Amino acid sequence: MIILDTIGRTRLLPLQQMIPDGSAGILLKLEYENPTGSMKDRMALAMVEAAEADGRLRPGGSVVEYTGGSTGVSLAFVCAAKRIPLQIVTSEASSKEKRDHMTALGAKLTLVASPTGGTTKALILEMIETARSLASAPGSYWTDQLNNHDPLPIYERMADEIWVQAQGQVSAFVQSVGTGGSLRGIATGLRRYDDAVRIVAVEPEESAVLSGGPSGSHKIEGAGAGFVVPLWTASLVDEIQTVSTEEAMATARRLAREEGIFAGTSTGANVAVALRVAARLGPGQTVVTVAVDSGMKYLSTALYAHA
Repeated sequence: MIILDTIGRTRLLPLQQMIPDGSAGILLKLEYENPTGSMKDRMALAMVEAAEADGRLRPGGSVVEYTGGSTGVSLAFVCAAKRIPLQIVTSEASSKEKRDHMTALGAKLTLVASPTGGTTKALILEMIETARSLASAPGSYWTDQLNNHDPLPIYERMADEIWVQAQGQVSAFVQSVGTGGSLRGIATGLRRYDDAVRIVAVEPEESAVLSGGPSGSHKIEGAGAGFVVPLWTASLVDEIQTVSTEEAMATARRLAREEGIFAGTSTGANVAVALRVAARLGPGQTVVTVAVDSGMKYLSTALYAHA
């Protein structure tokens, strides 16, 4: 076995303390059990290996990507294991822990300033254009995560993991939308088992563009690009719910203190909505959502710095 073989096969854990009486159960997929503490390890490996297989990434070439953080850490991990040079375009809107982690794994970082300190449409678009420029160098392969379909099959396999672990009892699946790839792939996979599984998308209240609202600044890292992302597939989704940064952080803190599950802000958003859906569905039903990444990535941020 090599280090890349440890990606996936994470556990599915029932919440114990946060579920009120009269609610459906909630199962949380512990994606922070992946090597870098993030579900993005699955995506990074899929993007790099697909490009190696079809020649988009040639021997001796390098990888370029823009990222709010976790995708960059995961790509840095995969590229380090494969000895592939990596250039990452990111911002101080992502946590210092994520940026330090990328650097520790050998990635070269280009920082784009965030005037608001949060994620905005303008920031994401500037990061994309910076990555596009870097990728023009000979031998570079731009993974271009917002437009990359290579991870969809691996997220469908993640749905297989969920279905088996939940013993076929999945009433609803809740997931925040970043690139849209994980929601799309997992929803597609679950619907192959049962077309009645309810799919609930989550986005930041401050930038609820999928719900028809205006773009804005928020601090739910990895979610809410501020525009409708190319991989978004509205036909797969039964409903969209919004969560404020404040509620997402408060729920993540509750998750740590009441369940002992130490996760990031987007996980807090997922659990906040899962609790709403579970209350509506009632006993005898099961809601599945994702612990996207570890709280270790956010110790210096407002999420945990003064918790």
